[in-house]
Amino acid sequence: MIPLSIHASYLINLASRERDLQKKSIALLAVEMDRADVLGAEYVVLHPGSASGDDESSVIKRVIDALKVVALAGHWRAGLLLENTAGERGDISSEMANLSEIINRVKRFLIAGICIDTCHALAAGYDIGNEEGIYRLSREIEKYFGISKVKLIHLNDSKGGLGSGIDRHEHIGLGKIGIQGFRLFLNYSFFKDIPLILETPKKNETDDYQNLRKVRNIIEA
Repeated sequence: MIPLSIHASYLINLASRERDLQKKSIALLAVEMDRADVLGAEYVVLHPGSASGDDESSVIKRVIDALKVVALAGHWRAGLLLENTAGERGDISSEMANLSEIINRVKRFLIAGICIDTCHALAAGYDIGNEEGIYRLSREIEKYFGISKVKLIHLNDSKGGLGSGIDRHEHIGLGKIGIQGFRLFLNYSFFKDIPLILETPKKNETDDYQNLRKVRNIIEA
C-alpha cells in the first residue's frame, strides 16, 4: 500500500538566521505535523531550508537545533521526511552526507527518513541519467543511512542541467534526465520498491495522465 504523504509549507525555513522567521518556521512545522495526524498521513516531507552567505556547518547546526525543538513540542504518528534539494545558493540539504548529519543528530523519534527528488538530485550534481551516476547516489545512500530510510521518491525531470543548482521541474522525458535516464533509474534494483509520487508541471488536466503513462510504460517495458 502506498503511504499517504503531505508536503510541508514552502514558507518554512529552519535554517534562517532571522530568529523570528525561524521561530515561526518551528511553530508552522509543528502545525503541519498535527495536520498530518488529522489526515491520517504517514509522512510529512520537508525542505530543511537555506541561508545564503553563512558557513555551512553553522546553517546545519541551526536546522538540527530547530528540529530538536520541534521534536520536543509533540509526539506524532506521522514521521518527517527530509527532502534532498537542488543545490541552490545557501542550500544545505542537497548532499546525502548533510542529510545524514541532520538525521543522526536529531535523536528523538521525529525524522522517519528521506524523500529523494530526481530533479533536485540531478541539479545538485548526481548524474542519475546514467548508470554511473545512479550507482553513486545509491552508494552514498547506503553509506550514510541505508535504503530503509528512503521512504519516498518525488519523480520529476529537470529543466536545469547536471549540477546547475536550478530547481525547475519538467515533464518526464522532456528534461535533462530524459526517457533513457528514467528507464535506467526506474529499473535500477536499489530503488525499485520505493513508492513514487509525480511532481511534474501541470498546465492542463491531461498532464498528470501523460506523465503517469510514460512512467508505467518505462516500468512495464
